[in-house]
Amino acid sequence: RLRRARTRGQNPQPPVRARRSRAAEKMSAMSNMPKVTNKQPAPMQITAEQILREARERQEDEPYTAPAQKVMDPEELAVYRMKERKQYEDRLRMNRNAMGAWIKYAAFEEAQRDFERARSVYERAIDVDHRNSALWLKYAEMEMRNRHINAARNVWDRAVTLMPRMDQFWFKYIYMEEMLGNVAGARALFDRWTEWEPEDHAWTSFVRLELRANQPDRARAVFQRYVACHNLPRAWVKWAKFEEKQGQTANSRAVFEAAMQEMDERDHGEAFFLAFAQFEERAKEAERARAIYKYALEALPRSQALDLHKKYVQFEKQHGDRRGIENVVVTRKRFAYEEAVKADPHTYDVWFDYARLEESAIEAEADYHRVRDVYERAVANVPPAADKRLWRRYIYLWLKYALFEELTALDAERAAAVLAEARRVVPHEHFTFAKLWVHAAHLEVRQKRLDAARKLLGQAIGRCPKDKLFKEYVQLELQLGDVERCRKLYGRYLEWSPSNCAAWAAYADLEASLGEASRSRAIFELAVGQEQLDMPESLWKAYLDFEIGASEWDKARALYRRLLARTRHVKVWLSFATMEVEAGGEGEGEAARERAAAVYAEAEASFRESGQKDERVLVLEAWRDMLARGGSEAALASVEAKMPKRVKKRRPVLGEEGEAAGWEEYYDYIFAEEEAAAPSLKILDMARKWKKQKVEGDS
Repeated sequence: RLRRARTRGQNPQPPVRARRSRAAEKMSAMSNMPKVTNKQPAPMQITAEQILREARERQEDEPYTAPAQKVMDPEELAVYRMKERKQYEDRLRMNRNAMGAWIKYAAFEEAQRDFERARSVYERAIDVDHRNSALWLKYAEMEMRNRHINAARNVWDRAVTLMPRMDQFWFKYIYMEEMLGNVAGARALFDRWTEWEPEDHAWTSFVRLELRANQPDRARAVFQRYVACHNLPRAWVKWAKFEEKQGQTANSRAVFEAAMQEMDERDHGEAFFLAFAQFEERAKEAERARAIYKYALEALPRSQALDLHKKYVQFEKQHGDRRGIENVVVTRKRFAYEEAVKADPHTYDVWFDYARLEESAIEAEADYHRVRDVYERAVANVPPAADKRLWRRYIYLWLKYALFEELTALDAERAAAVLAEARRVVPHEHFTFAKLWVHAAHLEVRQKRLDAARKLLGQAIGRCPKDKLFKEYVQLELQLGDVERCRKLYGRYLEWSPSNCAAWAAYADLEASLGEASRSRAIFELAVGQEQLDMPESLWKAYLDFEIGASEWDKARALYRRLLARTRHVKVWLSFATMEVEAGGEGEGEAARERAAAVYAEAEASFRESGQKDERVLVLEAWRDMLARGGSEAALASVEAKMPKRVKKRRPVLGEEGEAAGWEEYYDYIFAEEEAAAPSLKILDMARKWKKQKVEGDS
């Protein structure tokens, strides 16, 4: 069967009997295995960590070292060299760019003292990669180690020519020449290097070379070339410190002053000013240092001068007086305000505080420019929209500016110019500010220019009339004693606003104060005859007070009757009755009370008809108080009989949509006629009394 399977090209299968015999062998082997009867964990457990630790402990302590080879004769040395060279050559043939292999190959040749072969290896490596800095360093160090000075110079010269920006080549080349005592050669190398305008460390190394050679003049020349190449604060500061160490204070100061002129303003930083001021402080020039600090704090923004300000505070504490310390505080606040207005220039409250700070720091007339500068910058930030709400605080900047010019700077002309500019800025077609016109007019009055003041106020009420403008203009003319102008102004005022009760009352009061009662009464008549009034009650009150003050009782009574024809308000009735009481002179007290009682009775009847209980109670209480002060007992008893009873009641409360929202308690008044008309009220009263008595008896 196997042969047939092979001839057919199929995989031969073992016979069935053979397969069965193998399965039987496996079953017998499994049956012969010992069975585990105890499946509990062993008392000693072995972990993987323990296995690794034991394996580590069983290792040999000393690592394997290859046996040393000893070369006994030149032939063996030649064979050894050939074998090593062949290995290196084979390695480089597989990877020519492996610079480590080249360096090891050259080191091997150097160890064999075969310098020509070593140079050949380095040259071959340079042909492969001439930009590899490590290769040039190893090459030059090999020549230097073996004291091949000219060869080393040749290597260094080639290296700095190919890669002049590699500072390490220059440093090592110059160090080699200096160690050989060739200072002139080192200086020449520095000259070559500085032609490439290297970084600061190259120039400082050049300076140190000249100082080691005891050539300070040459070092100073190097610094001149240094600052010409790098016109930066750090270069100038290094030069100034060099001069200070040399004891040349004047030269150091000259260096700082030249730096201020030569550098751009953007390079005048905090570190430079600190170095300059500290130099002057070390030179015992406190005034110079203070001037530098002040200039720096003015020139630099606060965010760039934090350390400078701290140093200035320390300087003033050491060398300054009280005024100097105050100036430091002012400067710090000034920086804070500058940052605030820079963040939001339309925050006018910050401008107010800033201007107040500058005004408090004024020491002489020369300081006025600071305050003016702040005000000019503040008023330049015009509100972005023609909305009076945005302009309210802004206008006060102009007013404060004008007050400063007038009161502090004593320059009235400049103050007038400031106010004129403020009036020009305000959009009067949308709104105006009466205080601007009034302040300008008062300024002209203080300068004894009355015509200019009248012209300003006239222009104001012509362009943008306002109540305050009319009032201030009238007050000005009253102070000047020109009554005719006051009358004309009131005429224009009432033409512009005929419903203004305050204007009518003020006009009438003016005429009354002048003794013109008929004119005042005529004005009041015109006023109460207007169809529309903003506050008619105040006008009627003023009219009544005028008549009562003039003791024109009949006219006052007639005026009250006219007013009652318009309104039946309880205050009018009470005032009418009070007037009747006051109208009684000596010997007329009883008659006056009778007239007042008649008014009270009329008022009570009126409110009884209209059903106004609260007003009726007020009238009765006032009537009772009047009789209690001086009336007859019978009249007082009759009024007491009319007084109502106060009872507590409940009524439903409705919500916003008309739904029931609960109950509320309120007080109601029940008069005698209501009680007689409703007998059930007596029953309720008797029940209330019975309950009260029962509660008292139980207690």
